[in-house]
Amino acid sequence: MRSRHLAGLAGLTLAAALALTGCSGSDSDSGTATDPGPSASSSASSSTGTPCEYVDGGSAAKEVDPPPAAATSTETVSVTIATSAGDLAAELDADAAPCTVNSFVSLAQQGYFDGTSCHRLTTAGILVLQCGDPTGTGSGGPGYSFPDELSGSETYPAGTLAMANAGPDTNGSQFFVVYGDTQLPPSYTVFGQIDKASVKVVKKVADAGTDDANGPGDGHPKTPVDITKVTVAG
Repeated sequence: MRSRHLAGLAGLTLAAALALTGCSGSDSDSGTATDPGPSASSSASSSTGTPCEYVDGGSAAKEVDPPPAAATSTETVSVTIATSAGDLAAELDADAAPCTVNSFVSLAQQGYFDGTSCHRLTTAGILVLQCGDPTGTGSGGPGYSFPDELSGSETYPAGTLAMANAGPDTNGSQFFVVYGDTQLPPSYTVFGQIDKASVKVVKKVADAGTDDANGPGDGHPKTPVDITKVTVAG
């Protein structure tokens, strides 16, 4: 299985140049960014809602059903990510990223994120906490991938929720929370925001530092962030 990166960060610090990665669930070595390859789509166009394509690929880190074939919501979706470090209150933007929100909500409602750990924290150059891999290795995914939803004008200020990826159109389950304004190319689908109180929760985790497993300021958070449950309002 491959891991997910925030790649192509020329001009930033060494820690920032290391990629934030996330796996869609296809089988390949961790750290590569190969495409999942052609496979049967788990969804098809629908006459109602936004058609979404979720492509089967590899084994799932935790067994789940694929999301619905169409995203019917264009509303803001409120979710609470309950963690050992404190709750993160998020508003998901189903208008800007309908298929991404459709997937995230489906995974949340199936308990995919429950009992998982946020496996990566960066504290230099890029200021993010990465979660969404049940294996805790950065190489786990839901067994499907789906395309980016990008406008080309994406920015990543504090509070941003965005998808980690291993290259174009390789989204899976891994996402990152930006806790400090971060410069990134517009290559990562932004699908929501956390509120100011939640940013403070993540910032406190960041202040405790990392184990530098991937280099200075890049590794597992010293203060564990374990997701106990993701609750979707309504």
